[in-house]
Amino acid sequence: MSPGVEPAMAAIEPAPSASAVAPRASAESHTLLHAAQSLLYIIIVAIFIITFIFQPFRIPSESMQPTLMVGDFLLVAKQQFPMAADSLPFPSTPIKRGDVIVFHYPIDPSLHLVKRVVGLPGDHLRLHAGHVYIDGHALEEPYAVYRPGPADSFRDNFPRLANPDPDVTSNWWIQMRSLVNHGELTVPPRSFFVLGDNRNDSEDSRYWGFVPASAIVGKPLLIYFSLNQPGRDDDDPDSNTETPATPHVSALPPPRSKQASVFPGLLNFARWDRTLRVVR
Repeated sequence: MSPGVEPAMAAIEPAPSASAVAPRASAESHTLLHAAQSLLYIIIVAIFIITFIFQPFRIPSESMQPTLMVGDFLLVAKQQFPMAADSLPFPSTPIKRGDVIVFHYPIDPSLHLVKRVVGLPGDHLRLHAGHVYIDGHALEEPYAVYRPGPADSFRDNFPRLANPDPDVTSNWWIQMRSLVNHGELTVPPRSFFVLGDNRNDSEDSRYWGFVPASAIVGKPLLIYFSLNQPGRDDDDPDSNTETPATPHVSALPPPRSKQASVFPGLLNFARWDRTLRVVR
């Protein structure tokens, strides 16, 4: 062999023995198994929470403004009503007047609606001149909004049996006639009368009837996220006119950087002031 030339085998490391490879493979398989088990536990817990405790919903209409806006995402605490010791893994709370509830639409149970409970079983209810009366007493409803609009004798003075409204379902019109006495509607057992907070723009119990207790999904806890709706004015329920522009004279603004023009647009896609807001 020539001087200064290392043997070719000097650059090759000896292969590990089978006994050294086995522990390493075993450790890697154990790590993968542990990760798979952790992922499975997370999936099981998530399914349990969605099935029995919480469920997300998105608001698609304006009927509950200003309490709930179009684009709000709700976290709803699911429950059964009435309470039963073996009905849920966690105790349920009774439905009270003024509660906001999510329920299966009685006309089409595949749809979910959200409204506010106004009438409880046994109540004698009527609406007149922008007020709800229960057993002859007007309710205090700071959440209710009556936007200006054309007068509607059925909507504004409920129950009114003189002329049927074209938006009222036929079955409800027949049932309602048997429940009205002296101008008041009697709420039957295990049923609830619900209204939207946006009273002049809400299809609710006035048009399709009561919500059975069995149709209630739960109560919204909080708004966990809210998307802006470009071109809508639903952030201000009282805004029905344009704001006049104030004339002014000013120098041309300096050119903005690309970052300054991009980041405000990215941040404005959501209503951050509504995020994590408790629903009341």
